[in-house]
Order: sequence, then C-alpha cells, then structure tokens
Amino acid sequence: MMKQVKLFFILIFVQTFTFAQDFHLSIYDAAPLYLNPAMTGVVEGSWRVHGQYRTQWKEVNFKPYMTGLISFDMPYKKWGFGGQIVNYRAGIGNYNALQGVGSVAYTLSIDRKKYHNISFGLQGGITQKSVEHQLLTFNNQYTTDNGGTFDNSLNNGEGFGSQSFIIPELNFGALYYFSKQQSKLNPFIGASAFNILQPNETFLEDDNLLPLRIYGHGGIRINLTETFYIIPKALYMQQTNFSELTLAGDVGWYLKAPETFLLGGLVYRNKDAAVVYIGAKKINYIAKLSYDINFSSLSAASSGKGGFEISFTYMHQNASPQNVKICPRL
Repeated sequence: MMKQVKLFFILIFVQTFTFAQDFHLSIYDAAPLYLNPAMTGVVEGSWRVHGQYRTQWKEVNFKPYMTGLISFDMPYKKWGFGGQIVNYRAGIGNYNALQGVGSVAYTLSIDRKKYHNISFGLQGGITQKSVEHQLLTFNNQYTTDNGGTFDNSLNNGEGFGSQSFIIPELNFGALYYFSKQQSKLNPFIGASAFNILQPNETFLEDDNLLPLRIYGHGGIRINLTETFYIIPKALYMQQTNFSELTLAGDVGWYLKAPETFLLGGLVYRNKDAAVVYIGAKKINYIAKLSYDINFSSLSAASSGKGGFEISFTYMHQNASPQNVKICPRL
C-alpha cells in the first residue's frame, strides 16, 4: 500500500513537488505552437487549426491522465499570429492545469531566393492550476485499524495554502528551415524556452519557482523519390536536473489519388518508451494516431502500456500556395 501511495505522488505532483519535466506529447511536432512559438504562421496555407488528445497511465491509475490541446495560427506577410489552449488532468485528486497563450512570430529570409528562413516567436498567457487535495491520502493518515487502511478524516500533516492558483506564461522560440520544395534535402533546426518568468507555483505554504524548460529540435527531410520521403529528427528537453532525448523517424508515401500521403513513424524516448504512429495527409487534412510502449522502471506497474494519442490538423489553402514558405517537418 505504501508503495502505491509513493507512486501516486511521483506521477500526480511531478510538476509541483519535484524538479521534473512538464507535461509533453509523443507526436511532439504535430502541435507546432506547443513545440516552438517560432512555428506560428509557418504553414502551407492561409490559416491552420490543430487539435490533439492524449490519454495515458490507465494501468497505473483508474483515472487516466489526459491532455487536450487546440490551436489556431495564420501567416500575415512576414508575421505569424495564433493562439493555443491546453488542458491537463491527472489522477484521483483531479489535478488540473488549464493554459491559454497567444503567439506571434516573425520570419526573415536570409538569401535572395528566399529559401533559407529564420523565424522568431514569442508566446504569452496564463496557466490556472488546481487540485482537490481532500480526495488524496497521505502517510499521516495511515492507520492499522481493520488490518491497515487510510482514514481521510485524520490530519494529513501537509500545509496546503490553496487549491487553485494562476501563474503567468512567457515563452520564446527560434527556428531555421530550408523551404525549397524541389530540393533533395530540407533541413530544419530550432530551439525554444518555456517558463521564462519562472513564476512561483505551489499548493503549499512554501515558495516553489517553476523551472525554465528548454527544447532543442531538428531534422532533415530527405526526398528519396518523387513519391517517398523520410525525416530523421531529434528532440532534446531539459528542465533543471531532468533531461530527455527523443529520436524519431517519419516516412511519407505519396499516392497521387488525389494528393494523398500515407504517413508513419517511430519515436524512441531514451530509457522511457517507444512510440509508433500511423497517419495520412489528404489535401488540407492531416491525421495521426500513436501508441506508447513503456519500458522504463515504471513498466512493472504499467505492464508496459503507455498511452494513446491522436492529432488532427486542417490547413486552409492559399490561392497561390507555391508562394508559401513551408517548414519541411511534415
């Protein structure tokens, strides 16, 4: 029983009580504003709307952890504008984080033919976090009565100061990409920083600064034939003492019937999980479905099962799409 309580707190309060990684997604670059603010407005079309949903750890907790995201962005000349709403919900205590941010980016071509592009982006908004700590059980509430159980009526010994609070969000990103569609190779590389203000966030009476989170990501689209491409890519994340390396490979096969790509890929998170995804791109629509296979130290509790994730993107096409700068990540 005590091991279960310990595991519960590791998973539920990973952001609040420890210096661990923020929530993140497996199909990480399907949600461009979530990965890097500099990708705002870098779209093959006049505007883009994106939705993503993830559920995980059903084997560990009868209330699965859920992440839902929706975003909108559009280019305007050299600028990009957009916004994003994300909601995270986890565990018995109904821990919830609801975030809303606005995003703006500026793209600059650094060569005469405008193939080499650099984009800079900024995000700002707020996050509201809450937890119903009355639903949780703590070590101080364990009693040997009736063979050993937890009694919520006992003092939990914790100094909770609030069940809910709001903190500011400020994020920054930069991105380079080569946009010549006829090229054999299309490289891209970016970096982003989240929680720049490092606000104080805590449900307890003690101070706890939200650590800065850094992303570095990059890859290259390799057009092997006119109908087949691969994209080897990598993502590195760091937040205080926590770091994570993700290696991935995407493939796309053009079916020509009409303007349809079959998509697939494999994602490897170092010492944590492998993710397999399939999908399709048809004219203005992109859909992807993934599943995590967990092999970390938590696999004994999760039975190797991770979570499902689904994403859907709609891009409204411009009248002259040949003039649009396209990041090759798709």
